[in-house]
Amino acid sequence: MNALLEKLFQLKAKQTSVSTEIIAGCTTFLTMVYIIFVNPNILSSTGMDKEAVFVLTCLVTAFASMLMGFAANLPIALAPAMGLNVFFAYSICSTMGYSWEIGMGAIFWGSACFFLLSLFKIRHWLIHHIPQCLRVGISAGIGLFIAFMGFQNMGIVVDSPATLLTIGNLLSLKVLLGTLGFFIIIILAAKNIHAAVLISIIVVTLFAVWLDPEIHYSGITSLPPDVTTVVGHIDLAGSLNLGIMGVIFSVMIISLFDSSGTILALTDKAGLSDQNGRFPKMRQALLVDSFSSALGGLFGTSSVLTYIESSAGVSVGGRTGLTAVVVGLLFLVVIFFAPLASLVPIYATSGALIFVGILMVSSLVKVNWSDLTEAAPAFITALMMPFAFAITEGVALGFISYVVLKAFTGKFKDLNLCVITFAVLFLLKFIFIDH
Repeated sequence: MNALLEKLFQLKAKQTSVSTEIIAGCTTFLTMVYIIFVNPNILSSTGMDKEAVFVLTCLVTAFASMLMGFAANLPIALAPAMGLNVFFAYSICSTMGYSWEIGMGAIFWGSACFFLLSLFKIRHWLIHHIPQCLRVGISAGIGLFIAFMGFQNMGIVVDSPATLLTIGNLLSLKVLLGTLGFFIIIILAAKNIHAAVLISIIVVTLFAVWLDPEIHYSGITSLPPDVTTVVGHIDLAGSLNLGIMGVIFSVMIISLFDSSGTILALTDKAGLSDQNGRFPKMRQALLVDSFSSALGGLFGTSSVLTYIESSAGVSVGGRTGLTAVVVGLLFLVVIFFAPLASLVPIYATSGALIFVGILMVSSLVKVNWSDLTEAAPAFITALMMPFAFAITEGVALGFISYVVLKAFTGKFKDLNLCVITFAVLFLLKFIFIDH
């Protein structure tokens, strides 16, 4: 077995061992297993079968992670992307009014376009030509959007006829337990405890079982629930209409920035990349990453992308694809714990949403705030996502404002064909489609 693993993953060349890779895989798994609780809670708000989403989340995560391990030999795990799942549930389905079948079809087509960008080597060109202030604004805006949903799910933020939004009942059970979960995450994460999110969800769920009469314990293990309520119901044809093209484009752009930045950060942390950001089997990694994204949309889990939580495994010595394979195998085992997943109330995962939002908003430090033509587009992009309750509109207004500000301040050298084209397309969308 050791000889086979050496042949597959070149452990000696990477200065690692089987035991180290297994420990790294377990560490990464503990930091990202929260997705099996969070993703079904988010997607089920659209009418999707929560138990089916749980099984599919485990299956697609396992497949994508192991594919990355075997094909690219990288210690990088993949799972449904936080941000795109929220975008799908609360923007595409809730705000725009599309059914989950059509909404997930849009996720698939956006992810499929992302795969084509990787296949035809356009991915790096786009990243290079889209300004950093817009890339940062998009990331931060999604973070604010996710955090807003976290506050809403735990009841801290509620609707108000007079002011649109107001503070909720801070003494309600779900607010108190949701807040407890958030503080557990922040305190443990500040102490560099990798499983902070998982520990928080477990603690809050235990309190919910004890105190919340709506939560009912139904066991620990079971055979995997039926997935046919989701698989095969994605409306690929219905999602190819003019009105949803802006959504498809947004999915492509979000996937592009989220995944590419994560892969570069992880390979750098693992010491696998050179000064230009290139690393061994880079093309295979990008193809696996983008193919998995489309696979997630097709099977109803939302886009599957690389997880920054993989850095936890890297930090304890993970250097090869064996780490990712271990993660995948553990997610397969988890499938048999569906009753536990169905036990988790939505407010138990709210702290995780706010925590992810904090991490994403921190990217705003990269904006050149002394240059208003850079600061304003980033600000508009980030703020309009939660304010308009629509990620697509935030992206669109960011591109348009960037082109307008650069053009009317004479900074034409900062403009390029890529950003101008996107701005014009979004402007046409507002005029002829959304009008």
